[in-house]
Amino acid sequence: MAGIMTTQSTRGYGPVVQEHFHRPRNVGFFDEAQADVATAEVGSRQEGGVIRLQLRVDGSGIIKDSCFKAYGCGATIAAASWVSEWVKGKSLPQARSLTSTELVQALALPPVKTHCALLAEDAVKAAVDHYMQRESS
Repeated sequence: MAGIMTTQSTRGYGPVVQEHFHRPRNVGFFDEAQADVATAEVGSRQEGGVIRLQLRVDGSGIIKDSCFKAYGCGATIAAASWVSEWVKGKSLPQARSLTSTELVQALALPPVKTHCALLAEDAVKAAVDHYMQRESS
């Protein structure tokens, strides 16, 4: 997956989606070999959206940094960007408690784009789970 790729425009979306789509935050990647990095990739191109989210977690379980790459519609990219900002400073349990409903509200997504919020929620939960699994090994 190369950076950010979209399959449609963002016309008709609200200002938060527009802002995060046109000026995405935290695009990139961390070295997966680092012990403080958790990685998750959710979705599929066949389903229309993929988010790869990485978290950098300190020794006390606080997310210090994050980055993402995404493929999909403007709402998917905006959701990934928004989540990459939202998780910073959160504890792992706080991050894992994020719901797609909160994302839908924060981004003012129309009901037809709820799946984009679900994808971002899944990415956060999978990245947190990845980190916790690595720590318990």
